[in-house]
Amino acid sequence: MASATFVIVGASLAGAKAAEALRGHGFDGRILLIGDEPDHPYERPPLSKGYLQGKQDRETIFVHPEQWYAEQAIDLRVDTTVTELDRDRRTVTLSGGERIGYDKLLLATGASPRRLPVPGADLDGVLYLRRVGDCERIQRTFQSASRIVFVGGGWIGLEVAAAAREADVDVTVLEADELPLLRVMGRQIAPVFADLHREHGVDLRLTAQVTEIIGENGTVAGVRLADGTRIDADAVVVGIGAVPNTQLAAEAGLNVDNGIIVDASLRTSDPDIHAAGDVANAFHPMLGKHIRVEHWANALHQPETAARSMLGEAASYDRVPYFFTDQYDLGMEYAGYAEPDSYDDVVVRGDLTSRQFIAFWTAQGRVLAGMNVNIWDVNEAIQHLVRSGTQVDRDRLADPDVPLEELATG
Repeated sequence: MASATFVIVGASLAGAKAAEALRGHGFDGRILLIGDEPDHPYERPPLSKGYLQGKQDRETIFVHPEQWYAEQAIDLRVDTTVTELDRDRRTVTLSGGERIGYDKLLLATGASPRRLPVPGADLDGVLYLRRVGDCERIQRTFQSASRIVFVGGGWIGLEVAAAAREADVDVTVLEADELPLLRVMGRQIAPVFADLHREHGVDLRLTAQVTEIIGENGTVAGVRLADGTRIDADAVVVGIGAVPNTQLAAEAGLNVDNGIIVDASLRTSDPDIHAAGDVANAFHPMLGKHIRVEHWANALHQPETAARSMLGEAASYDRVPYFFTDQYDLGMEYAGYAEPDSYDDVVVRGDLTSRQFIAFWTAQGRVLAGMNVNIWDVNEAIQHLVRSGTQVDRDRLADPDVPLEELATG
């Protein structure tokens, strides 16, 4: 395939790992990796964790050293946007007008922060976190602001709020639901995170509806809630979810529904076009349905499957979904997939109050997902238990003296 051209749209973790996998599987044709950011590909978790907190150097966030791309004969185009995908001509058009033909195409276009739809949302000091430049702006805000309001109590909002408290900033978190992370964790586990933040001095306001960002001289001065309450602030960080970047795919006529629809091989409705990472709504063989997961593990691992599939190999992405968080002294890993109405029980092994436990979301005795909090070297066993589909006795699941490895065998 030395004469073939493979184009990857999205110079992200997923895009960089796909280029790496293609070379690793012997593809010696042209690889063009296109990204609209000025930096070469980097990982996003440090932007809300170590790098944001000043615990990681900037150089550590990058997927590969910059010179790696030239060494691997990968044509990396940064600060470049793909403006059109023409499936009939099998070309992509770049922002400068250049048109490039492809034999295979991978869309790793990621997602963008959901914007807050209220008056004042365009004021200076309203911040979102997605890119390294966003992270660095928030870092600077930690140094200059004394009061920050966070709109949204999801993973990103809580991680950045924790970083702000560690920088000794006064923090208010506004969550529209009855608890932060309620939809993900459920009523039994979500209070763990609410209590964690309150213990670290966060003013957590629940069932809070933002109606306006208040400004003075074009800059954030506060937030107004639906009940008329005004909360003064020097900055507002918004974390209310993300929207997959599907415009290029949709305009090209690919099947799009909460992301780009792909099969287990990460192939779109066009057999010569694949998608991976945050933008991919992929069929998961273990779950028997399409899911779109906006977490680091997908961006890290899906490109291997996509690359093999692009090369004509039989490949299927069926890894157990995984994510992690670090907030204050709490470290957590979560494996599996438990939607709000999919489980009938939550079994806890350990002590919620000490924040050292494993929680299992189960349906008819089968573990759908498990989360280890401040307990380590168990996530692989949790993933095996999820994958096994074994019906597990509830008492044994809750008993810390029963090895997790035994439970997967029934």
